[in-house]
Amino acid sequence: MGKDVTADVSADTTITEWEAVFWDIGGVILPLDDVQAAHAAFVEDLIERHDVDTTVEEAIDTWRTTVGNHFRKRDGTEFRSARDGYHRGIESIVGETVSRDEWKPRFDEIVRSSIEPIPGAPETIERLAERELHVGIISDVDDAEGRRILEQFGVASHFDSITTSEEVGRTKPDPAIFETALDKAGVSPGRSLMIGDRYAHDVEGAANMGMHGVAFGADDGPAVSYRIETPEDVLDIVDAPDN
Repeated sequence: MGKDVTADVSADTTITEWEAVFWDIGGVILPLDDVQAAHAAFVEDLIERHDVDTTVEEAIDTWRTTVGNHFRKRDGTEFRSARDGYHRGIESIVGETVSRDEWKPRFDEIVRSSIEPIPGAPETIERLAERELHVGIISDVDDAEGRRILEQFGVASHFDSITTSEEVGRTKPDPAIFETALDKAGVSPGRSLMIGDRYAHDVEGAANMGMHGVAFGADDGPAVSYRIETPEDVLDIVDAPDN
């Protein structure tokens, strides 16, 4: 486990006691490939139920284009809910309005049956919760959806705080979402870790607030304090005798 942890040479590695570890959800706890597969399965089910005259491939392409446009250039801007993006994607495929009460239960059912946590993430979160640390979430997911995912993975109760962009009204890397999370935790930015899979969005956004960015699949850059290959590697950072 420890051999995979690397510290950026420019990082302050003199911290002797960490106060908080914050996690993103998508790409860190929830595999993004699972999300894409779940959406594809939902689209296939959608065109069958509504007898849409199109191929599965064309419908998936329409979905991805519509939802992608909904989220385009949203980083650091006002929150846009995934619910609204999915609703638009459904209308683009079906060609008419479909009530949320009709599509949402089926969507949730398919997503729940399609997703699994990133290996090692639940166990690591549980072990962190046993330490004298604040364990939190900082994520751009819709609030209710994020909480459902954490509950499904059996880790919701291990988090001391959950901060979402829907709650704050702004998306990462806007400072407001990091400020809100730090205020909830009552911790120092300089003694806090932020685990993310996107450099500018998660790692650099956190570093701009004085936090230490932990890259899990994120690009390299000066804001990276630590790079990990597995979720369990975070334990080596917080347990190191001389961080």
